Amino acid sequence: MASILIVDDDREMREFLELLLKKEGYRIKTAERADKALKYLAQQKFDLIVTDLKMPKMDGIEFLKRIKEVDENVRVILITAFASAETAYEAMKEGAFDYVEKKFEVEDFLNLIKKALKHKEGEEEKEAFIPGQVVKCGQMITCNREMIRVFNTIKKIADTPAHVLILGESGTGKELVARAIHELSGRKNKPFVPINCGGIPETLLESELFGHVKGAFTGAYSDKAGLLEMAAGGTVFLDEISELTPALQVKLLRVVEEKTFRRVGGGENIQVNIRIISATNRNLLERVKAGKFREDLYYRLNVIPIELPPLRNRKEDIPVLVQHFIEKYSRAFSKEVKNISSYALELLSRYSFPGNVRELEHIIERSVALETSNIILPDNLILDLTKSESPLSSINEIGDAGIDLNEVLAEFEKSLIEKALRKVNGSRTKAAELLHITVDSLKYRMEKLNIS
Repeated sequence: MASILIVDDDREMREFLELLLKKEGYRIKTAERADKALKYLAQQKFDLIVTDLKMPKMDGIEFLKRIKEVDENVRVILITAFASAETAYEAMKEGAFDYVEKKFEVEDFLNLIKKALKHKEGEEEKEAFIPGQVVKCGQMITCNREMIRVFNTIKKIADTPAHVLILGESGTGKELVARAIHELSGRKNKPFVPINCGGIPETLLESELFGHVKGAFTGAYSDKAGLLEMAAGGTVFLDEISELTPALQVKLLRVVEEKTFRRVGGGENIQVNIRIISATNRNLLERVKAGKFREDLYYRLNVIPIELPPLRNRKEDIPVLVQHFIEKYSRAFSKEVKNISSYALELLSRYSFPGNVRELEHIIERSVALETSNIILPDNLILDLTKSESPLSSINEIGDAGIDLNEVLAEFEKSLIEKALRKVNGSRTKAAELLHITVDSLKYRMEKLNIS
């Protein structure tokens, strides 16, 4: 039977949990302080730790960090008197399995205990990183470490009710992530409704989201249900959430907080059970600071953040994605294209893909459509290398991990030299003139940077 460590400075709560879980057949050990619990953890293995969030000297989040340093695989459930979106985000970020409010229903709590134990390490469907191994999630594939972490997060949070905010550049696959979360959740048999907040005019968007009643405006000849109603029981994907107007942000906040809304022109409150997954390619926190996006709505939507890396930071995925798209469009166009030439693949690997995976897919789609042989040749690869992004363009700020300055500058130098050589059809003399350096200096730099 599983062993559970209960940590709570409230003796009554500690004893209640001990009796409750012992009755279910679990082996229980208790501690009134985090430091005492850490000593127990150093002496024996536990399958699960149930701990209070607020304790003297060391709170639950700090305790959670210390637990993971000792045993990163142990499941942890936090008990808190006041649950909040910020608490959930912090707890999930630090590796908590889940958290509950102190006024929990006993049956719900016991079900959570069973669920946590069922998902122990080794039993959980979790992808480990093996270099070169292709991993799938929904309609996505990867062999990149960061993307595999994203896949693991998707599987971990899919069956929770928490709202998700997906961050990433255009074309990185934000809608595919949202669909994967929906398809792995208990809502998979209910509607998945994608809405582009930036592609619909404000006046139309309000009616599309919330619906309207007859006579609400010119042309409203009958009552109409909105997309939120149509998604009842399922998932709503709000793409380009940063483009919502302040008025619509207020109305969406009510949906998030109270699960109710009113149709345009209507006075009746409509109850709706939906999960909201939102996405943006902009820095939403900066918009909050600038007063362009409501802070309370931001924190309600950003319970679980998922950040997608751009394709230029996951170059090892290019051959995998290329082959996937070749097979997809060969079937669609009834072609016999099976592969891509090594030189064509090299051109793709050196391209920075400002349009990310979507751009790569369009390139391969066009190439398969144009190709008359069974292999994609460079001639049918339509991409403008002169528009390839600078290696510096993706560096908006320096993170905690820092950057390799020499590597970044070398990449930037290489990019400029290659652009100059392309512009003059490979003439070193003319390229040196464009770069305001001597031919000897250009030759030295080309050899140093391995430019042929």
